[in-house]
Amino acid sequence: MKALTILNYQWKDLIRGKWIFVYALIYFLITDALIRFGGAGPKALLSISNVMLLLIPLVSMIYGALYLYQSREFTELLLAQPLNRKTLFWGLYGGLAVPLSAAFILGTFIPMLYNGMVFSEQIMPILLLLGLGLILTLLFTGIGFWLGLTFFEDRIKGLGFALVGWLFLAVLYDGLVLLTIFVLGDYPIEKPMLALTMLNPIDLARIIVLLEFDISALMGYTGAVFNRFFGSFYGMITAAASMLIWVALPLWGSTRRFRKMDF
Repeated sequence: MKALTILNYQWKDLIRGKWIFVYALIYFLITDALIRFGGAGPKALLSISNVMLLLIPLVSMIYGALYLYQSREFTELLLAQPLNRKTLFWGLYGGLAVPLSAAFILGTFIPMLYNGMVFSEQIMPILLLLGLGLILTLLFTGIGFWLGLTFFEDRIKGLGFALVGWLFLAVLYDGLVLLTIFVLGDYPIEKPMLALTMLNPIDLARIIVLLEFDISALMGYTGAVFNRFFGSFYGMITAAASMLIWVALPLWGSTRRFRKMDF
């Protein structure tokens, strides 16, 4: 009940700030434009997923850390009340993660709805895309919270690590993987490649999208390896478990740090 009261206050605060509507509007405009110019088919969905894989981690991680800095006085005020710290943490986290997820889902889904995509054979890829967006929002908001709490007294360092972390996972990591394939291409590196993919949630989500649209063949030998593993039942279970572990780890670390912090 206390967590719901905190959530209610946080949501009202976000609505007053209006930026959450801007975030939803960005997805709405991008999705509408991609459907208009690319048609209501797999090509538009693939383009939307590429935007999602870049934008969600960046916004969720940066704003997750920034949100804690902006809520510092409110957090200290609540800590003076007879409130359980675990309840307070989940109230703060839910106060940001739920509106971010809702903004992405509504901003992406509404253009698909009035363009008729949800009534076509594309419904399963659409549900997969929305589900991955939801998981990535929860995951990277958790990482943002963890960075914000780790560098609570130095917001420049906290935001800097969030930005560098996004740059590494979204851009540089792929380059390092390709370099590894190029250098060690003559060796049996299938299993290490699969392990490297699961160490980056953005890459893991990207592979799941490529397999859903059946275009892994464009990735050559690597695509064949991913298709053989993640296309199997065992591979799907492994991918789902990896994503859940990725969601749980930063939240576990953040909760633990929040309970021990001296505000």
